[in-house]
Amino acid sequence: MSNNPQAQGEAKAEQGRKVQDQVEAAEERSFAPEKPKAMQAGAREYPVPPFPKQHQDKPGSEAALDPQPMYDAPFWTGSGKLRDKVALITGADSGIGRAVAILFAREGADVAIAYLTEEKDALVTRKAVEAEGRRAILIAGDVSVPGFARDAVARTVGELGRLDILVNNAAYQEHVGDFLDLTDEHFDLTIKTNLYGYFYMAKAAVAAMKPGGVILNTGSITGIEGNKDLLDYSMTKGGIHAFTRSLATHLIDKGIRVNAVAPGPVWTPLNPADKDAEKTSKFGSQTPMGRPAQPEEIAPAYVFLASAQCSSFITGEVLPIIGGYGGG
Repeated sequence: MSNNPQAQGEAKAEQGRKVQDQVEAAEERSFAPEKPKAMQAGAREYPVPPFPKQHQDKPGSEAALDPQPMYDAPFWTGSGKLRDKVALITGADSGIGRAVAILFAREGADVAIAYLTEEKDALVTRKAVEAEGRRAILIAGDVSVPGFARDAVARTVGELGRLDILVNNAAYQEHVGDFLDLTDEHFDLTIKTNLYGYFYMAKAAVAAMKPGGVILNTGSITGIEGNKDLLDYSMTKGGIHAFTRSLATHLIDKGIRVNAVAPGPVWTPLNPADKDAEKTSKFGSQTPMGRPAQPEEIAPAYVFLASAQCSSFITGEVLPIIGGYGGG
């Protein structure tokens, strides 16, 4: 190598250009027009966007979704992880709540199915729970009303004999593109449903639970990363994560565990009842896996966190299930 500083500099610059050319050539290949297929690593193949364009009025109907959410997990074999337990699940008529209800039943639990107004969907969930050989009751009402929370717990204990597991899952979500368009009414509705509802249900449940009881809260990746169009919803989900950790510590002396699951995009009625048809068709495509989760891919986490056989030393945790990191 030359001892001339200028020559050394030119050689280094040439080396840099050579590496640059190699990288740019590789980038051209990586940005080829054909998009890589979405990741399929589950027990069966799951739908990939684009989906048919669709929009629904709130609260949304699972029966009207296309494609139909996959919730029944036919590959899952129960092993008594929740034998003879009783669970109360809010928002159990559809989506994640329905999938959790079915797996809980398959693991031996009776289920109280709480929902707002979607009776047809709730009846499907009840039929699926009963098909697993377990009891199910339907409880319609608004979780943001303190009296409903108390009545739901009382009905669960009165008709199913006890309450071992509460799953706080009901939620309200609506995108707003401009912060100034987020009305007081909209903000209040989200806060009341997603925070007050969880608080009221947990308070009523704790009064009825014995040591070994479990509270599971449905959080969200938006509560970790935020979302520019879901300011109010993201705030409530972050609050749910903090509530989970705080309540878990508070209830240790009572022997009650509290944990949360924080999903990324999941194909449920919440989405077409929130986004316009165009955005719904692309839902979940931004994840590293290139697709949204199906409800049956999320439900096993609730079984894990509910079962003393699996998670007796876990409390105060927030478990993200988001299809990978770095998706942009």
